[in-house]
Order: sequence, then C-alpha cells, then structure tokens
Amino acid sequence: MSIEEEILKLEERIQGLKSRISAHSPKIKMVQELEEPEDELPRKKREKFLFKGYSIVSCATLHRELNYLKDAGFLDADRILYTIPGLHENPLRLRAELKRQLNNAKRNSGKIIVVYGSGCYIDTRDPFFGIDALLKEEGGEIKRIRVKNCIDALCSIEEREKIAQGKKVYWLSPGWLEYWKQIFKDWDIGKANETFPQNDKAILLDGVDFFDEYSRRYPERVLEFSDWMRLSIEPYKISLERVKKLLLDVIAPIEERG
Repeated sequence: MSIEEEILKLEERIQGLKSRISAHSPKIKMVQELEEPEDELPRKKREKFLFKGYSIVSCATLHRELNYLKDAGFLDADRILYTIPGLHENPLRLRAELKRQLNNAKRNSGKIIVVYGSGCYIDTRDPFFGIDALLKEEGGEIKRIRVKNCIDALCSIEEREKIAQGKKVYWLSPGWLEYWKQIFKDWDIGKANETFPQNDKAILLDGVDFFDEYSRRYPERVLEFSDWMRLSIEPYKISLERVKKLLLDVIAPIEERG
C-alpha cells in the first residue's frame, strides 16, 4: 500500500470516528441531564438569564473576577462597564467617571447594578454625600452591592480575620497588583512608608488563579510593587461565591430566591 493510500485510509477512519462521536453526543448529553439530581435541574434553570435586563458598572479593579463569572455563564448581564481603577483617591474624577458609565449603561439596560463599596466615594466638600446619594441623584433603577470596598466584595471581614491568623495584613486583589502604579500614582514615599510597613505582609485574595501565572510572566512587576510597599506579597486562594451572592442579593434577596 502506498503512502497516499495509507493517508486516505487514515482520513476515512478519522472521519468515521468523528461521525460516531457526533451521533452519540446528544445521547450522552441527555443521559448526563437525566442523571443530575432532581433538585439541581430547577436550580440551574433559575440561574439562567438572571441578569438579563441589567447592566453592570464596576471599578476595573474587579474586572478579572466579573469577567470570570461572565465567561462561566453566571453573569449574563447585557453589558459590563468598567470605570478607571483607583479613582477613590480622586473623588471628583470618580464622580465624573461613574456618571459617564452609568449613562452608557442606561443606553443598554433599564436596570443597573453598581459594583462599588460605600467607602469608595466620599465627596470631600460634603462628607455626608456618599456613593448612594450620588446614585440616587442619577435616577433610574440603580442598585449597589452592599459592601464597604472591593476587598470586602471578595472576602468578608470575618473570613479575612481567619486568613490573617492574628497578623496585620494589607489586603490586595488581582486588580490592585495590576494597576498599583495608577492607584498609588499620587502617593509620595512618605505616605507609602506611613501606610505599608505597619503591616506584617500583603495578602492577595485570588479567586481567578491569577497570581501564579502573573508572577511567572511578570516577576519584575511583582517584585517592584513588593519592594515599594516593603512587604512580601502572598496569594490566598478564595472562591467567588461571596461575589455571586452579593450580585444575587441585589436582584432578589435570598428569601425570594427560595
């Protein structure tokens, strides 16, 4: 048998295998669905399209977590819009950026979820005018997740106390490591030295398997940030269940979800 004949025969075998897989795959899928516990099927149906009709406006420091939930099929919002990271240090610019993205969100959806904490925006001219007052001023159906900041969105204070094990910790997210130069661009070395060394270490709350890959690709960036803080950076793996619950609580309190 010639080489050409062998190749042709091999291609026919591959095509036949593909046909058999294609023919069986619907059956396999059906069996998998039937084998699922009965209580799992209604739950999966409830989770489908929960966020249709909503747009999300979030600080870009949480872009990896929200995009992960989007890719996983959980966060099926009309659009996810991000503001420039680190603007909590510049309330006037944050206010303008939030308004810009809220207006963009209104063009896409009738309902908006804001992923910002209560401590992320404070008007220096009027300390009693916080982020909720700003959102109310914008009008429309806008709701905010109930957290203090982005770290609180990833991990509750009780969970962080367990992770810290009595140590003083400066908490980070993947976005804070990525955008640290932008977040701290207005800090001088004096402010940095007053803030970071009072902690024992920095812990990065990693819910998207970010740190290992990032530190492998950009070790110099991690070391530069660590040296600037004068703190070691340790990753701590978390789930995104808290983020999911916070988002679900905005659209339907847990007692309504059943």
